Amino acid sequence: MNKPGLTYNTEKEAIAISEYGRCIQEMIKKLPEIEDRKQRTEAAKYIISVMVQMNPQIKESSDYEHKLWDHLYMISGYNLDLDGPYAPPRPITQQKKPQHIGYQNNDIKYGHYGQYLIKMIEAASQEENDEVREALAYSLASQMKRNYMEWNKSVVNDQVILDDLKNISGGRLVINEESKLSNDMPVKAQPKQQQQQGKKKKKKVPNLKANMNNPNNPAYKKRMQELGKL
Repeated sequence: MNKPGLTYNTEKEAIAISEYGRCIQEMIKKLPEIEDRKQRTEAAKYIISVMVQMNPQIKESSDYEHKLWDHLYMISGYNLDLDGPYAPPRPITQQKKPQHIGYQNNDIKYGHYGQYLIKMIEAASQEENDEVREALAYSLASQMKRNYMEWNKSVVNDQVILDDLKNISGGRLVINEESKLSNDMPVKAQPKQQQQQGKKKKKKVPNLKANMNNPNNPAYKKRMQELGKL
């Protein structure tokens, strides 16, 4: 709908700094039309005072006056000739949107073991020394089992781990099927104070009634003598 004298903000120039609003921006755009340099500078100072009122939180900065003058130049499009208290800032080149780095397209077949563990298996498979390669194979297989159990929260057959290790390493890392893999998970150590509190024993409360009925108790004998029964 078009009516004479009616315009929408969407049809106007975009606001350079939204904190100050469109009215401040239009005031700043009018500054170059003032021919007298002194009057133009005074008008700029007045606009700075209005900018403080429109964005009072800027006072929290120690150099807020310098920032206000920089914003004044930025909103004007760096097209002002003033006798301001600070040097005009340099025009800031528009930053381009960074190039998308893309997503990884790696086919992770054994994702539950972790990418780094897969790389360790591939590196260990290149070991030429048989004894060292066998020791690495057992250590890596044990870690594979721990990772598998942490991922699946269930018990896994050792044969599954051995088969996966053989497939990942291209048949270079092979372990005897009778070997038992370790699946010990780290346990958090309890503070010493908690351990000591757990070892505290409850104090035994004497049963006075039971002791008074015990004939071997001196107090029982004394009581009986007072009653004339002994």
